[in-house]
Amino acid sequence: MTEIIIPGSTPGKEEKKSVQDAFDTLQYSILASGSSGNCTYVESMNHRIMIDAGLSGKRIEALFAQIDRQVSDIDAILVTHEHKDHIHGVGVLSRKYNIPIYANAKTWSAMENMIGKIAPENRQYIEPDTLVSIGDIDVLSYGVSHDAIQPQFYAFQKGKKHFAMLTDTGYVSDRLRSQLKNLSAYLIESNHEIELLRYGKYPWSVKQRILSDKGHLSNEDGALAMKDLIGNNTTDIYLGHLSRDNNTKEFAMASMEDILRYNNFAVNEDFLLHMTDPGEATPLKRL
Repeated sequence: MTEIIIPGSTPGKEEKKSVQDAFDTLQYSILASGSSGNCTYVESMNHRIMIDAGLSGKRIEALFAQIDRQVSDIDAILVTHEHKDHIHGVGVLSRKYNIPIYANAKTWSAMENMIGKIAPENRQYIEPDTLVSIGDIDVLSYGVSHDAIQPQFYAFQKGKKHFAMLTDTGYVSDRLRSQLKNLSAYLIESNHEIELLRYGKYPWSVKQRILSDKGHLSNEDGALAMKDLIGNNTTDIYLGHLSRDNNTKEFAMASMEDILRYNNFAVNEDFLLHMTDPGEATPLKRL
């Protein structure tokens, strides 16, 4: 990368490094995470990306206000899959603010009748297992195992900073465990406590779907995946997509802490654990 020199100064190594760090800044907030709606925000100094818009446009605008940001400044909406809790507000916001929508071709075919008319120039494509640049943010897409037509999630990179999303999947493949290892920050699914789900009120067919390889990660599954993903670069882990009926924040956090501590990780020392919420944005985090 070209060396940046501040006018009127003769920078030393530390000054050059601080300028480089500023340009490599990656910030994010999990605006909403859960079965009632999902929306995440990622920004660099120059570009702003929304991932999914699974709530009403009005509600998403209010969540953006919680982190002192505006939907009108968004450069792109990335869609993970066509379920309503991920696309409810996608069409409304794209039309209102003229925002391009990125999804793979199969997801477009599944959701286009659900989100309303989209301007041709705002229909953009990003296929699984590709690396694209949206402005100065590099975006890696990767397939997951879920009961949607072609679900995919995303990792974001700016310089040496990374933020990866991994929810709405029945399991985490060995390939993903290798591909996403030792990143800076993660949003990992902690959807349900297995015993609460098994003895809960859901019909057996729904329980089977959730527990299947195309369902959702349990608290234990998410923690075991994180055990293999955490590395020396990891600073923050967010537990997301909790079920309203089959989980609690206390159960999710206890499972994650217990499994990681059992595997000799210094929880909340070498890295921090955070909860997400379906109705309150996490503070904007700078990596």
